[in-house]
Amino acid sequence: MTTSAIAVTGLRKTFKDRTVLDGVDLDVGSGTVFSLLGPNGAGKTTTVNLLTTLLRADGGTARVAGHDLETEAKAVRAAIGVTGQFAAVDELLTGQENLQLMVDLHGASAGDGRRRVTELLERFELTEFAQKPASTYSGGMRRKLDLAMTLVGDPRIVFLDEPTTGLDPRSRRTMWSIIRELVADGVTIFLTTQYLEEADQLADRIAVLDQGRIVAQGTPDELKRQLPGTHIRLRFAGTAELDAAAQVLADATRDDDGLTLRVPGDGGTASLRALLDRLDEYSLTADELSVHTPDLDDVFLALTGHTTEATK
Repeated sequence: MTTSAIAVTGLRKTFKDRTVLDGVDLDVGSGTVFSLLGPNGAGKTTTVNLLTTLLRADGGTARVAGHDLETEAKAVRAAIGVTGQFAAVDELLTGQENLQLMVDLHGASAGDGRRRVTELLERFELTEFAQKPASTYSGGMRRKLDLAMTLVGDPRIVFLDEPTTGLDPRSRRTMWSIIRELVADGVTIFLTTQYLEEADQLADRIAVLDQGRIVAQGTPDELKRQLPGTHIRLRFAGTAELDAAAQVLADATRDDDGLTLRVPGDGGTASLRALLDRLDEYSLTADELSVHTPDLDDVFLALTGHTTEATK
């Protein structure tokens, strides 16, 4: 049975007359990736700041790594690591010096500190650049160094607030691999992201936050299944074939420009076989067939009323 790394009940936060979080409930299992999604202004960063003790809540309760957020803030800080939206590295220092600084702040012995720095440089493939100033690093390298610095204290819970913003696709996938390795080692990841594909790829569970409230929670597949819209798309060679198929498949949606029919279905083999049998019955043939299911973009739009562009 998975225990809770983070348990939140009724979390509230108000800035002046604006309620940013309005009774948020969350449960994050240990050794999992939990992703918090929402448009800009939904309260994602505020939630992270509260759970990492950078802000104090106005109401509700939360336990992080088994410690009460209000009364055991020091113990919470000792158990977590935080990587924000922008890499917090000192660009005047080399990669090795940045890591050594974090080691010194954690009070490690000289020998243990050197071993930890070497280990992290190797783990994040930064050894070759260890003696170079961080100002010469690419965006992806800065992100890797920032996360390496976060791991100096061996936290069991890591908060990643939009960790791949601005990275190219290759650097983003490298960061995904690192996150998966951390989870395999038992680390819990609390991830906020503006990339829905990222949440789909990484998250064990997702919560969607909108206007300070959680509007849905579940696995990526559970959230997708909440939406209707699974369909089979048929493309035909010409208008004559499209016309004939449209007469046979009366419940289909027609696209004359694309020479396609969109046929409602559950995506299962039984409904697909029935559709092909019906086409064969009338000697009809489609040039292309594909099955489409709702993705997280569709879920996000349905739940928040915003397109994913609103999160960028």
